[in-house]
Amino acid sequence: MRMNMRLFFAISLALLISFAVACKLGSSPSTSSEKTGSASGSSTANAATAGTAPAANIAGKYNITGTNPNGAPYKGTLEIIAHGDVYQFRWNAGAQYDGVGILNGNVVAVAFASGEKGEGCGVVDYMIRGDGALDGKWGYWGVNESGTERATRSSGSGLEGEYDATGRNPNGKEYKVRITVRPAGELYKFVWSNNTDGIGIKRGANVAVGIGGERCGFVAYEIRSDGTLDGVWGGSGAETTGTEKAIRQ
Repeated sequence: MRMNMRLFFAISLALLISFAVACKLGSSPSTSSEKTGSASGSSTANAATAGTAPAANIAGKYNITGTNPNGAPYKGTLEIIAHGDVYQFRWNAGAQYDGVGILNGNVVAVAFASGEKGEGCGVVDYMIRGDGALDGKWGYWGVNESGTERATRSSGSGLEGEYDATGRNPNGKEYKVRITVRPAGELYKFVWSNNTDGIGIKRGANVAVGIGGERCGFVAYEIRSDGTLDGVWGGSGAETTGTEKAIRQ
């Protein structure tokens, strides 16, 4: 599989990077990733609602098939490795991609980069509550812990608008931040008041946001009842998405 690094990134996520105290997800992200060619590795994103059922066991090896945002197909393999509160995602689809994933209900959100490390990439996954509040979990590559964040909308409608958020870092310290969410084609642009930004994919009552700059892509997988991961993915600077399905070997 080939990945066109000028189009989008391709999939690769590894473990979370630490989060600064009193600040939300690490550094500003804008994610651009794309996979091209008949066998290009990719990541996907999905949406679902959190439940009270036991967490799914997603660790293992998978075969993947997908489409790039331009419609070109790809295929390859994916290995998911548990690391504390987060997961390392390692794709091989003609090239290697690595990233970090957060499991939130029946959705797993991932931020990834090309190469053996997803360093600098972070991800946050929000459940959209009935009152419009965003209830999220986040993490960064390189840290086996996750943080939390709850955002209450102060203006706007749907997902778009302004939010006041309170979160907690892995070390237990709280932070406050303001979030602006705006539509960007099929995606959403998130901007935090601590100079962090990201691109999100909304599916149903879930929105997964990739953070970490242009080198970081993002994907959201919905975990199906048979263990298949059904995903949508994208990157910064793009307004369209690709798809990916991962089936256990």
